[in-house]
Amino acid sequence: MTTINGEVAVEFEPVRAAFAANFAQHGDIGAAVCVYLDGQQVVDLWGGVADPDTGRPWQRDTLQLVYSATKGATASAVHLLVQRGELDLDAPVAQYWPDFAANGKADIPVRWLLSHQAGLVTLDQPVPLTEALAWHPMAAALAAQRPVWAPGTAHGYHGRTWGWLVGELIRRVSGRSPGRFFADEFAAPMGLDFFIGLPPSERDRVSRMVHRKPDVDFTTLPPESIPEDLREQVAAWRDPNSFSNRAYMVTDPAAIDFDSPEVQAAELPASNGIATARGLARMYAALIGEVDGVRLLTPQTIASATKEQSGGMDQVLVAPSRFSSGYMLPTQGNPMTGPHSFGHTGRGGSLGFADPEHGIAFGYVMNHIISGSDDARAASLVDAVRESLT
Repeated sequence: MTTINGEVAVEFEPVRAAFAANFAQHGDIGAAVCVYLDGQQVVDLWGGVADPDTGRPWQRDTLQLVYSATKGATASAVHLLVQRGELDLDAPVAQYWPDFAANGKADIPVRWLLSHQAGLVTLDQPVPLTEALAWHPMAAALAAQRPVWAPGTAHGYHGRTWGWLVGELIRRVSGRSPGRFFADEFAAPMGLDFFIGLPPSERDRVSRMVHRKPDVDFTTLPPESIPEDLREQVAAWRDPNSFSNRAYMVTDPAAIDFDSPEVQAAELPASNGIATARGLARMYAALIGEVDGVRLLTPQTIASATKEQSGGMDQVLVAPSRFSSGYMLPTQGNPMTGPHSFGHTGRGGSLGFADPEHGIAFGYVMNHIISGSDDARAASLVDAVRESLT
């Protein structure tokens, strides 16, 4: 039985039980969960193994790569610039990034980048990975790229390109790289263990990931054996030219080793944030209220930032999705703790979000990356938070 470390307020004991069950029943190897209520930490738990190869235990300060949960931090950086009057969501991207106007993109507003409506999910010519990690070649390639659909007419999850697109906007407006901006304006004032671009000094605290493929690979099954509601999605996975595949083929090679020091040290604002669950939850708590006397975004900024901008069938995910200006919004599959919640999931299970209606901020990180729809870990924890609020 995995030892669960940390503290939980009495009324949030259901979260401890759900967290323990994740190890016993749902495949967690090493993980942490943190919850804030009205600016106060009410759950701070961790357990398991940070490195299965060495047996290194998960500690209170173990860091974990959170994949696309990074997008929530990057979106928050954008909204801080909006709040300061330095960036206008309805202004053309090209106003801040002139080269972006190439190939019919002169009129794309900033909010379409944030809400996955720009049609820049892929590249005609992938960028060598070493150059993409160096930043500027990828930004230049995206500035030159023609959209793959008429911007504003559809939305599709810009899984990889979103980070360079939005990150370059942050860089152009602030004069700082997106990772540096986040470190200066969010991590430092809030004391967050959250990095976009990992300093070498923190490398030894990072867990090692274990990847598990889905129990059933639908792409190998005959079409008549696939559930009807998944057939369109599976057909996209099988098609090498679909947006579902091309969205993750923007570098050469397309596969990225997110455990490697080089990738973790680079700034990939869509996908390589490295944080503790505490850092993730604390950031969201400071977006919706004061934490130790600091609030990052005003209620007016949050209200604007979390209005739905795109929804319905996603051209990349081939499933329904909802986005505000950078944040994921609640769906049937990810309801968070209420209809006013906002945040972002990460590949394989990580999740960070805030719910201003209930005063909740939530962070969950883990090193067992489980692909497919059978991953119940984050959902069980969120269910336990909802139970604790009743």
